[in-house]
Amino acid sequence: MKKFYEKKAISQQVVMRMLEAACQKAEELGIRVNVAITDDGGNLKGFIRMDGAPLLSSEISQNKAYTASAFGIPTSEWYPLIKNQPELLHGIVHTPKLTIFGGGVPIYIEDQLAGGIGVSGGSAEQDMVCAEAAFAVWNPSWTGGEER
Repeated sequence: MKKFYEKKAISQQVVMRMLEAACQKAEELGIRVNVAITDDGGNLKGFIRMDGAPLLSSEISQNKAYTASAFGIPTSEWYPLIKNQPELLHGIVHTPKLTIFGGGVPIYIEDQLAGGIGVSGGSAEQDMVCAEAAFAVWNPSWTGGEER
């Protein structure tokens, strides 16, 4: 019987750089966003609200990070998965913190889910671009898409 397992975690230093990268991308896009980074349990590891970012988006960014870390898939993949299943489309969306639109990206260390990034304040597409900028700090070879 296995008595314990090891899990990898994102360091505070990397989290700070990820927050900064997302904000820099938002500046380039001319938007103000909220950025949240969670650990593998969906617990907030880092958060920033840019000056002028929408207040409501602070909670949405945290929910996107939570969703990405809870399920291990980008939040943008949720709607396509459930749109043709009425019981899910009208039921699962009532799950607290679940977000089914773009801006949330899971963080993997090797094959192990280690957390999530959530961005909110722009359009779903702009939020995704900012989340991808944060993820690129973690994995500089990543260029978007399905790779984890």
